Amino acid sequence: MRLLEKIALVTGAAGGIGRAVALRFAGEGAFVIVSDINAPGCAETLDFLERSGGCGVVVLADVTEEKEIQALYRQIEEDYGRLDIVVNIAGGDCEPVADVEEIDYLKMSANLDLNLKSCIISCREAARLMKPQGFGKIVNMSSLVYRGSPNQFSYSAAKGGIYAFTRSLALSLGRYGITANALAPALVEVPAFVAALGSERWEMLRKECAQRYPLGRVATPDDVARCALFLASDDAAFITGQILEISGGARL
Repeated sequence: MRLLEKIALVTGAAGGIGRAVALRFAGEGAFVIVSDINAPGCAETLDFLERSGGCGVVVLADVTEEKEIQALYRQIEEDYGRLDIVVNIAGGDCEPVADVEEIDYLKMSANLDLNLKSCIISCREAARLMKPQGFGKIVNMSSLVYRGSPNQFSYSAAKGGIYAFTRSLALSLGRYGITANALAPALVEVPAFVAALGSERWEMLRKECAQRYPLGRVATPDDVARCALFLASDDAAFITGQILEISGGARL
């Protein structure tokens, strides 16, 4: 077991990718702190985790609120005294399709709050716990659109910011035995996204992307979870400041 007796925090754990990460980590021996704003979704993730033999707990938090992130980390410190791994999954695109001249200030701000600011504050609080213990693994969620996108301007900017911030973390925290890396998936078959699009539109998008990706399919949440596990494990002990593209060869 690659994460035996490790304490791991997974934000966005009620969603498809966060749930897959939580289950994968628990299966490798970690005690998983399942966090999200979605209480029923967190409870369901914990139920899946426990039924598969894992151990964990739910701690709710709205990552767009600094005080709630701080409270989350205070509770972790009070209850467990340490944190070995944090995977910042929470996020989403609040302005998925917009021409440049139509960028909306409020939607742009929401994208930066939900994706970039939340990640920065979570990592700040994680560093405060990890530096004294001389060990830690930080895994942040970027996206393949960190390279740019013709109609996801603020989301791309946020995800590009996560990569730049993660590199800065790696430069700053390496001396304390803390690694920091980012994940950059292409299209992932997440249940909430499929439901939002509707089955017909999703199927059209899935087929279109699968034809463009050299591996001939889109990603599953577990494809992302396996990469998160690698970066959080000792297998990646000498890897920091990197972005791992989970793309099936897209944009080669």
